Amino acid sequence: MEVLHPKQLETHPGDSIVGWARAQLEIARQILDNPGGGLLFATQTIGQVSSALRERDLARWEEVIALLDRVEDAAVRREFDTARTLLDDVPGKLN
Repeated sequence: MEVLHPKQLETHPGDSIVGWARAQLEIARQILDNPGGGLLFATQTIGQVSSALRERDLARWEEVIALLDRVEDAAVRREFDTARTLLDDVPGKLN
């Protein structure tokens, strides 16, 4: 294998981050309590979305980021119903 350069990062320019975030969080919601790593991958995905929004525009996404922090906390405590309920509130705040 020949490596010529690092893979270019997908930064989701402009408001395309909204569609990306919604899609990622829907995946996280679906796998949250799946055995075999679902919790790990779901919380990692939630953290990645939160970090991406934070890096993009903290002031704009502050409420969503705080909500995602609560989702992640509920998930790691295995409060899956709470995590899902909180996740259901996120898409409406991503505008």
